[in-house]
Amino acid sequence: MKFKYDFGYFISEGFTSIFTHGFMSFAAVCMIVCCLLIMGSFSLVAVNVDHMLGTLEAENEFTAFIDETYDEQQAAVLKSTVEAIPNVSTVTYVSRAEAMAAYKADHPDNELLDGLPDDVLRARFRIHVVDIEQMAETSRRVEATRGIGGIRAELEIAQGFVVLRDIAGAVAVILVVILLLVSLFIIANTTKLATFNRREEIAIMKMCGATNSFIRWPFVVEGMLLGLTGAVIAFFSQWGVYSLVATAVTGSDTISLITVLPFGPMAWRVLGAFALTGLVIGTGGSVLAIRKFLQV
Repeated sequence: MKFKYDFGYFISEGFTSIFTHGFMSFAAVCMIVCCLLIMGSFSLVAVNVDHMLGTLEAENEFTAFIDETYDEQQAAVLKSTVEAIPNVSTVTYVSRAEAMAAYKADHPDNELLDGLPDDVLRARFRIHVVDIEQMAETSRRVEATRGIGGIRAELEIAQGFVVLRDIAGAVAVILVVILLLVSLFIIANTTKLATFNRREEIAIMKMCGATNSFIRWPFVVEGMLLGLTGAVIAFFSQWGVYSLVATAVTGSDTISLITVLPFGPMAWRVLGAFALTGLVIGTGGSVLAIRKFLQV
């Protein structure tokens, strides 16, 4: 029963303190909102960049040319052999006629192609891989398969996608960690200003025999409430800003190559991340701020 009473007291004191020191509470919430918006924006940009790179990776493929002596029946058997190679996702058979039609479509102004027969080009496989990082090894194994007369693979482009994806992910993680530490420092100092006005109250409680935990918990609850409040405000603000940017990007013809993920499917994850980060910033900031004043 005593624990329940103390817990209710801590919550009551935390709520009371928020309204008693309204200006400092408002400043703390504003700082949390700003920090979360910055971190959230960087994170959402990183998610969209990773998605776009993933889409480009999925479209990246290499071509394996079938031996000229193979007929369609033999090519069908060869296709099954290629599909069984590890890391091969899909294999699409392209006949000689289809290859010629595609080549003519890519070079519509070349009049020399009009008189060429359909069997000039070799039949081929268009091969997608599961993991683009293993594309070089997969292409070597495909080329070594009997019945394959050569391959055409843009390995430099594939490797460029991998490097770009890794760099984007690393930069996003580093920025988020730095912003989290900066946010914690700012909130700690903001809370410390509020706590400074109550240093005499803390000193009196210490002289009356109150334990550090008894004094600390109301501040922790206050920090948690401020963190959650800032997280909720930041979440809806982030949703609004993201929607405006997404609408501007999708409605622009000049940046049509950029795709923006809808916010709806990510909403719960963003809210959870904001709530957790807000709790960490608010609670951590309060603990760091009050530590000095408990040394009486």
